[in-house]
Formats: sequence, C-alpha cells, structure tokens
Amino acid sequence: MGILDRLNQRRIRMQKKRISEKKKLSAHEEKTLLSRKLTWQYIALGLLFFVVTFYLMLVSLQPAKYDLRAGQFAPEDIVSPRMIVDDYTTERLREEAVNEISSVYRTDSAVFNEVKNDIDEFFDKLYDVKDNEEASIDEQMTEMEDNNLGITGVHLEVLLQASEERLKNIENYLSEIVAQRMNDGIKVAELQEEKSEIREFFHSLTELDEELKESAIAVINATIRPNQFMDVEATDQLREEAREAVDPVVIRRGDTLAEQGERITAETFSIMKELGLIESEFTPDLRLYAGISAVILLAMAVLTGYIWLFHPDYFYKTKRLFLLILIMLLVLISAKPISILSIYLIPLATGAMLLALLLEGRLALITNAILSILVAIMAGNDLLLLVMGLIGGTAGVLSMINTKQRGKIFFSGLVVGVSNVVIIISFGLIGNHQTLHVLQDAGMGMFNGVLCAVLAIGTLPFWEYSFSILTSVKLIELSNPSHPLLKKLLMEAPGTYHHSIVVGNLAEAAVNAIGGDGLLVRVGAFYHDIGKVKRPYFFKENQFMTENPHDKLAPSLSALIITGHTKDGVEIAEKNKLPQEIIAFIKEHHGTTLAAYFYHKAKQEYGDPKMIDEMMYRYQGPVPQTRETAVLMLADSAEAAVRSLESPNRDKIEQIVKKIIQTKLDDGQLEDSQLTLTELKEIRQVFAQMLAGIMHERIKYPEVDLKELKGRK
Repeated sequence: MGILDRLNQRRIRMQKKRISEKKKLSAHEEKTLLSRKLTWQYIALGLLFFVVTFYLMLVSLQPAKYDLRAGQFAPEDIVSPRMIVDDYTTERLREEAVNEISSVYRTDSAVFNEVKNDIDEFFDKLYDVKDNEEASIDEQMTEMEDNNLGITGVHLEVLLQASEERLKNIENYLSEIVAQRMNDGIKVAELQEEKSEIREFFHSLTELDEELKESAIAVINATIRPNQFMDVEATDQLREEAREAVDPVVIRRGDTLAEQGERITAETFSIMKELGLIESEFTPDLRLYAGISAVILLAMAVLTGYIWLFHPDYFYKTKRLFLLILIMLLVLISAKPISILSIYLIPLATGAMLLALLLEGRLALITNAILSILVAIMAGNDLLLLVMGLIGGTAGVLSMINTKQRGKIFFSGLVVGVSNVVIIISFGLIGNHQTLHVLQDAGMGMFNGVLCAVLAIGTLPFWEYSFSILTSVKLIELSNPSHPLLKKLLMEAPGTYHHSIVVGNLAEAAVNAIGGDGLLVRVGAFYHDIGKVKRPYFFKENQFMTENPHDKLAPSLSALIITGHTKDGVEIAEKNKLPQEIIAFIKEHHGTTLAAYFYHKAKQEYGDPKMIDEMMYRYQGPVPQTRETAVLMLADSAEAAVRSLESPNRDKIEQIVKKIIQTKLDDGQLEDSQLTLTELKEIRQVFAQMLAGIMHERIKYPEVDLKELKGRK
C-alpha cells in the first residue's frame, strides 16, 4: 500500500501543478496574446507574399535596358515594351496641321465709307476754291493748305490748275478704284502692294498727263487704307480644332523603335528614355508599380475573402496559410526561368494539385485561378497561357478528388497534359497558326502535365513531413499492414490487432454514414491501441490461456496500467513520427471515461467509497474533439461490450449499443465532438447492423470420420 499511496500522491500533485499552471493566465489575457501573435503572423505572411510577388512581376515586366546614346547604332532590334505616345512626332504633326490653317480675316465696311467721304470732302472743297475765279493761284493754294488729306505743294497746285472736267474724271477714277479694291478687302500686309498696283494703273492711262497722274496717286495714297483685319479669336479656334483633329501617334507594345544596325536618332533616344530602356537613365515607372501593386492586392483580397468565408479555421492555423503562400510563391518563382525554354512548360497545375492533396479542393481551384492570372501577366498578358492555366489546373484538381494512391497523381498529370494539348491546338486553329509551331507547343503542353505530376509526387512527402499534413495518400500508406508499428502490434499483441481492425471497419462505416472522413477514422483505429504493445498481456484480448496478471495487483495499480496505455501509445506514436491527427485518436479514444471494472473492484476491496479517488481510475483524456475520434470511442466500447455478450442477437446488440452511447452522453464524453442526436442515431443503427453481422451464430458442424471416408473409396 505504501507504493500505491506514493503513486497516488505523485499523480495528484502533477494534476494540481497542471491546473495551477493553466490558471496563471486568465482567459482574456490568453486570447489577447493569441490575437496579437496571429496578427503579426498575418502581417508577416502578407508582406512576404506581396514583396516577393511584386519583385517577380517587376523583373518579368520591366524591359531590358541598353547602354546607348543618340547617334549610336542599335545592337539588336529594339521594340517597345508597352504602349506609349510619341510626343515628338505627335507635336510635329500638330504644328504642321496648325500651319496649314490660314488666318481668318473680317472686312470692316466702315473703313470704305470713311475713305469715300474723305475723297468727296477733298474734292468738294477743291471745287469751291476753284469757283472763286477772282482769287489768284497763290490765294487758292493758301486756302487749300488745310485740306483733310494733307495734299500740298506741287500736287495741290496741279489739281487747282486742272480743269473741272479733268478733276471730275480723276474723282471718278479714284472712287471706282477705292470701291473695287476695298470691296475685295485690303489687308495691312497688302497695302503697299495695292498702292503699287494703283500707281501702275494710273500710269497706264493715256488721257491724263503725268503731273495729274502723280497728283491722283498722291490723293489715293492719302486716303486708301486697310479694311480687312485678322480675326484672332476665329483663327485661334480653327487652329485649335486642327490641332485636336490630329490623333496622337501611338507606339504600341511590340512596335520596332530601331532595327539592328540602325542609327539611334535623338527622337528615338528620347522615346527609349521615356520607356526606361536606357541603362544609365533611371526613371521610376510609377504606372507599372501601381498596376502591379493593384493586381497583387486584389489577388490577396480575393484569396483572404475566400478563406474567411469558407475556411475561417485557417486563420488559427498559420502553418497552413504559410504552406499556401509558399506553394504559390514557388510556382511564381519557377515561372521566370522555365519560361526561357517555353511559357507552356510553366508548371501552373502543380500548385493546384498539391493544394488539393494537402488542403482542400475548392481552395486549390481559387488559388489556381489567381496563379494563372499572375503568371499570364508576367508572360506579357498571354491569353493562351491564362486559359491553359485555368482549364488545366481545374482539370488537375477535379481528377485529384478522392485520390488514395500516388499513381493517381500521375494520371492527373496526364489529364492536365491532355487539357493543355486541346487548348493549344484550339487556339492554333482559331489563329490560323503554322501547323509545325502548333504541334511543337502542343508537345510542350503535354510534357507540362507530366512535369506537374512528377513535381507533385516528388515534393509531396516534403510537404507532408514539413507541415505535418495528413493526406489521403499518407493515410493509405499508414494503413498498410506492412507498416512497422502495425507489424509490431500484430506480432506482440495479436488480439489487440484484430480488435483494432474490427473497430476500424465499424467506425469507418459509421463515419461515412454521417459524412465524416472514413479513411481517417479507420487508420486512427488501427493505431489507437498501439500503446498496448508495451504491456500486451495486461489486456484481456491478448491473454491466451494464461492467467490474468491483474489478479495479483491492487485495483489502483491495474487501473494505472490500463489507463496508461494511451500515454504509452502517444509516446510510441511520437517516437515513430505519426501525424498529430492519428495521435489524437490515441489520446481521445477513451476520453476521461472511468475504468469501471477496477473502480468497482476497488470499492469492493476498500468497502468505503470515500477512501477511493475516482480520478485515479479515469483516463487522462482529453474528451473527443472531433466527430471522428468520438465515433472511434463509441465503436471501441461497443465492439468490446458486444464481444462480452453471451449468445448475442440483434436485440441484445441494439440494446447494449444504445446503452453505451447514452452512457457516454451522460458522462459528458461527447460534449466537444460536435455530434448531433441525429448523427448518433445513424451511428447506433450502423453499429447494430455491422456487429450483428460480425457476431452471427455459426453452424455446428458434425465430426467426420476420415477413416470411414477412406474405406468407402
């Protein structure tokens, strides 16, 4: 009893220590610390994805730079990496269009009237002065000195001496000339030319002498003036319309700026400089930076929104978010070097196939769409690559559903390859491309599918191990009877092995009925009692014709050994690097249930229940946290209970299964399992049906006398 007391005290102290450690931080403080930690992790992951993706896209989209100057020769054909407006050529064409527009002039009719009035006024005064015949010529000259036209000297004297008939003749000539010339309009720049033509006209007249001609010319020169002036507003409007009518000269992506060996002109150098093609001239392309940033942020927003809506638990599993981002970045990183060989070799579908295996199919589809868009942009907005990535990746994900063997992954790669071939040939037919080029690209597309499969198969173990991801492929491997732990269980605890197989089949059927992961629960069942290999003969199913060692032990020690097989199982599983999902079945398949047999045995021995610590006879737990571990608990208990029945039949089996489920409910073992009452009813029906089939009665065959049979021959 002294040894047992010390063991009990030690166990109680350890339990109290764990409880006190848990109470050090309040629930609010723990939540706050977790929230802060997760926030920084989200920020770090977001920055990692943004920075790496931004750099990759910038390197892919930024054009090659040349160490050139104006006047040097182009070392190769230099093409424009993006669309740009040729400002120099555009401005030159606009200036030419403006220069072709003549100035708009308007005629001022008031000027003609003013000129005509000036002539009439001059001649009226001239006639009045000449009518005074008594006045001498000098007196007339004096009287006419203040005339409105300022005619003086010889010209005025000649006019005063001329006859009235000749003056009338000159006046008529002047009026006709003014009317004719000014009706056509006289511009400022044309005034001297008009005066010269009028002079020539007068000199051509024969009926006037030279002195009268010169006097008439003096009068016309004194009166005639411009009456047509430029309309600045109308002219400017026409020139602006002409300027705007000239479309900008656009250099499109792929247009040749300079052919190999061609001299670089100042205009071409200016365009290359604006495009960022000159090595020594760093000009940050803010438009490119903004475009790349917008695309990446939009992709991040879409992916985050999808996870928030459909996989919110991932926000508490940053390891899985890191896996998602790492796979995406690796696909993007591989795109640049592989595209040197061919853009159709970029293994876009690899990321989708891996994510379908490691995480979830729908998440793989949305991620594949984002990767396809980003890689297509990196490849120069290649539409064919975009469609190939979308359809090929989708085909790869759909063909990966329920994949249980690695060979199926290769089949998925072939599906991706065939999809690529169909898409490439379809685009080739639509674009009327050369048959040889189409076939070459189709071959690349087929090889792309094979490459995706090889990469997925080759890297899958790394992802599984590094991120502790349990895939269906890994589960199939763990369920193989040749696994070292299962072989050890078979050899050292065969009864437990057989029990585990039966429980696995029972639990799998029940989990499939309620829509859970049947494969996971079956494999979990295979390993749930692995801890029994440490002391196999202390468990009833392994006691073949041998005495029960518990008969010689105190109930508390027996309970410690029996309940300790979960702890032993965890140690063995961790030592053999079993996934945490499988270890959960080992921890939780008994929850915190009571080792009832030894508890009741202890009560019988001690007599006084107060002397017994019930916690010593309970498993350490925790209680099942998932539907799968809860179903395994029920299957484990149901199989053991039914096996202990004498002459089991369908009614007995149904009753005991119902009792076991109700007992677990009452004991609080299913509180965290998320199982509903409807699901428990389905589980009960499956258990009863399968256990009735397993425990059916056998026909008792009569003994056969072999000697008698031989004698009949």
